[in-house]
Amino acid sequence: MFKKWKTFFLDLLFPQFCLNCQKEGSLVCPDCLATIDINPFQYCPFCFFPNRVIKNGKCQSHQTFQLNGLFSAVSYQDKLVKKMVSLFKYEPFIRNLCQPLAFLIISHFMLTQNQQALVDKSAVFIPVPITTKKLRKRGYNQSAVVAKILSIYYGLDLQTKNLMKIKNTQDQVGLSRQERQHNIFGAFVIKNPDLIAKKTIFLVDDVFTTGATMEECARVLKANGAKKVYGIAIAREGLEK
Repeated sequence: MFKKWKTFFLDLLFPQFCLNCQKEGSLVCPDCLATIDINPFQYCPFCFFPNRVIKNGKCQSHQTFQLNGLFSAVSYQDKLVKKMVSLFKYEPFIRNLCQPLAFLIISHFMLTQNQQALVDKSAVFIPVPITTKKLRKRGYNQSAVVAKILSIYYGLDLQTKNLMKIKNTQDQVGLSRQERQHNIFGAFVIKNPDLIAKKTIFLVDDVFTTGATMEECARVLKANGAKKVYGIAIAREGLEK
């Protein structure tokens, strides 16, 4: 009850306006959210030019990679998407943007035909972790708050403290794929392998660029007993419809 009253007074004193059209009522109004093109397909995570896949999550050339496939909701080239992710991930850290961003992922799943893994009720959502330093600065792990919404919506378990980041890595922005792989190697550990043993993992992150971070997470998860690891990203760099 207290939370409802708190929300009511905050909305009264500080009304929300759409980030795109400035209409009062929500951070991103339904009309503007509807202008974002949802990706109805799956693409190989590792092809430089995204290669659409039908039955498998990655193309034949990349079968040896650890990540089993990727669900990417929208293109990061979309200006509104880029603005939403930026304000969600960087200052002023608008946490409530997790709701429309999670909506984009759910919409993608509704359009994507190859989503059989969601039927597996033993599957687990795990967010890509961030360092303690970044967590203190932002106040939340942006991938974790989105993963929580997805876990509630699909009725699947959520693990936020099993996959941990133990290495303060250089910011990946501006690095090549090879530099990203070297930068992120050895950055993650699993605290309790029993919690992921023989399970399908949905690894949640905000933006998918080269796949180096998710691939390293997938390697660690599988080394500790995970059966399959699928990536879920709000947006993908270089994805064109």
